[in-house]
Amino acid sequence: MEKKKRCGWCEGDDLYELYHDREWGVPVYDDENIFEFLVLETFQAGLSWITILRKRENFRRAFDDFDYRKIAGYSEDKIQELLGDAGIIRNKLKVRATVSNAAAFMKVQEEFGSFSKYIWGFVNHEPKQNQVVNYKEAPPTTPTSDRLSKDLKKRGFKFVGSTVIYAHMQATGMVNDHEISCFRYDEVQSLQGIKPGKGNR
Repeated sequence: MEKKKRCGWCEGDDLYELYHDREWGVPVYDDENIFEFLVLETFQAGLSWITILRKRENFRRAFDDFDYRKIAGYSEDKIQELLGDAGIIRNKLKVRATVSNAAAFMKVQEEFGSFSKYIWGFVNHEPKQNQVVNYKEAPPTTPTSDRLSKDLKKRGFKFVGSTVIYAHMQATGMVNDHEISCFRYDEVQSLQGIKPGKGNR
């Protein structure tokens, strides 16, 4: 049986390959999943994505299944509890940023109706189909991620630099950065016609 051709960055690690095959680059339109990726991406800043993936279930448990409504109301006791949790990344600034980002996230929802409508507006509500030949040559940022990062910061979000935000755009399918030789490139491209719903479950 012929081995599937995957993007080079995920090859050789079962967890990485599973994430690549099922999630990476698939358009995400519901606010709950968008917030989960936003939390994970902010914790990834300065670290490798595989490190975060291996702790993903620990993050889900620690942060109430990424319920931004609950997270926005975390007490100081809860924050200290998180800082003592060896299963996650115990970075004080990132933990506190997650709490304040949850509050900022809900403010965006109030203004736009959903966070999904806000963030997808930066790509005109259509996934951008790129032509990546080698993942090592893909840009770490784009003018779009620069604009989105700047706007998020203006709205009070933290740990949302352009590199973090472009990684978020790649993960949630705002851009299709699968290598064109990867079996998922065409599969993900075929999902571009799926339109967003209300953005909230």
